[in-house]
Amino acid sequence: KNSVAKATHAVCRLNTRHRLCLSGTPIENNLGELWSLFAFLMPGLLGHRTSFNRRFRTPIEKDGDVVRRHQLALRIRPFILRRTKAAVAPELPPKHIILRRITLAPKQRDLYETIRATLHAKVTQEIAAHSLAHSHVIVLDALLKLRQVCCDPRLVKLPSARLADTSSKLEALLEMVGEMIAEGRRILLFSQFTSMLDLMKPPLTAAGIRFVELRGNTHDRAAPVRSFEAGEVPLFLI
Repeated sequence: KNSVAKATHAVCRLNTRHRLCLSGTPIENNLGELWSLFAFLMPGLLGHRTSFNRRFRTPIEKDGDVVRRHQLALRIRPFILRRTKAAVAPELPPKHIILRRITLAPKQRDLYETIRATLHAKVTQEIAAHSLAHSHVIVLDALLKLRQVCCDPRLVKLPSARLADTSSKLEALLEMVGEMIAEGRRILLFSQFTSMLDLMKPPLTAAGIRFVELRGNTHDRAAPVRSFEAGEVPLFLI
């Protein structure tokens, strides 16, 4: 997706009759990624990067131009095949989503409000100075810190976070996992923070709950899958 990466330049020079792109998120951060994919897939379809930015990316991302967005969608639609989970795995049962709202502990809530107020001022100043379109990194970093403090204050690398020594979310999670395993359930537990998985493991071990783990640096990825599918452990941290 990165049009200036060496790997991108290398694959674009390959001499081949057929080209395919496989991606779960053809547009993850901006339309420049979509242009990069098609520059490899069908060179020229979306024009030069500069003209693409002027004709599509800038009007769509900055101005919310619905007409240009529709034009771009029509142009790429014949070359995109979207396969949904229902199409590729019809045997899966319907997914049920249960939202459980958790009240933060007093110290955790105070820390959240402190960080929120500080980041709000920082983000506001940044947007005023450089516009929202050029402040994505600051905004995403602010959202990341707020998500982290909701999970566990220890995830936030700030001195003030050390004063909040409890995590309502972790306590609720451990209670839920214990009850579900006692009922004979087998659980896939996902977290976007590997550091959050690290915080879960000591109390799980102390509670006698056996688990396996799969993360980015797992070398033998098949082993934990086999162990969980064989019923050797009831919990899979991912």
